[in-house]
Amino acid sequence: MPLCMLRGGIFLLHIRRFLSFDIDIFLKIVYNKMSYSMNDRSPSLAEEFDKGTDMSKLKLKFSKVYMLHYFKLIYRSLLFLVALITYICSKFMPDTVNLIWGYSVPLLCVIWLVYFVEMVLRFFPSKYESMGCQKQFTRNYSPREGTVGIPDRQPWQRTLLVFGSWVALNGAIAALYYFGLIDKGVLILVSLAYGVCDMICILFFCPFQTWMMKNKCCASCRIYNWDYAMMFTPFLFLVRNLFIAEDVALSDWFAWSLLVLSLILLLRWEVTYRLHPERFYASTNTCLSCENCPEKLCAHKTQLKSFWAKERKLKALKEKLLQKKTEKKTDGDADRADT
Repeated sequence: MPLCMLRGGIFLLHIRRFLSFDIDIFLKIVYNKMSYSMNDRSPSLAEEFDKGTDMSKLKLKFSKVYMLHYFKLIYRSLLFLVALITYICSKFMPDTVNLIWGYSVPLLCVIWLVYFVEMVLRFFPSKYESMGCQKQFTRNYSPREGTVGIPDRQPWQRTLLVFGSWVALNGAIAALYYFGLIDKGVLILVSLAYGVCDMICILFFCPFQTWMMKNKCCASCRIYNWDYAMMFTPFLFLVRNLFIAEDVALSDWFAWSLLVLSLILLLRWEVTYRLHPERFYASTNTCLSCENCPEKLCAHKTQLKSFWAKERKLKALKEKLLQKKTEKKTDGDADRADT
């Protein structure tokens, strides 16, 4: 047991080192090894690669908010994996009793408790939550000097684009469900998968931010608190009318409670946005500016953007090195032919 704990500690240490490692350093190492393998030490190419790269920043310091989001990513992923395994096993053991939609009652209770508590906490100010969802509260509003009146809002067309794309995606899932291609158990898996993707969007890459909303970071995200309503959208197809149902089962309360609470959270967010838009934009709220951001949730997003840019640059450098090596080989063959 102590040996297992030691190995686990070493594994977590390696993860920590990976998460705090700068992408630029990684690319520099790759470039040096590539140059060495080609027997080419062209200082001009190395200097070209180093342009715009700050080699002094080897480590990233993560905040408690950042690490808490990584913790959420881990336990949400575990919930999804456990649910997936349970659902698959239920298909091979169809006669198993006390299953709801292919899941055991204790597992559904754990899922309900985790997300219900998460949503309840969103209704209150917290120093352990991202400013993305906390900017709605008065205590997180610090007026910027020289700004008067309502700020310039993001174009409503961008928000509508997000809403439309989400409706289209879940409409396709609903079609699969109503045509009998998937069952209610798969809808639960889809919701849990949305929960994992939510953390990936915050920490690594968000298609809504990059392709649709065009906001700078999560702190200034217009739709940050849409997350739970989007996560439990598939529950719209699970719920039954509690007032006309002949019997109200545990599954009904499970689906209704999570769906309704997520919609209340969304409604409060939208009402606050209409009443106090100045809290939602960095142009009027200094708490949303980069210099006042203590959480740095965009750290790896920024690194990934840098990685894609440097990867394209690295590819171009590689082509130049190959071309130069080919030219040297051609010149050498020509010299040997002359002799």
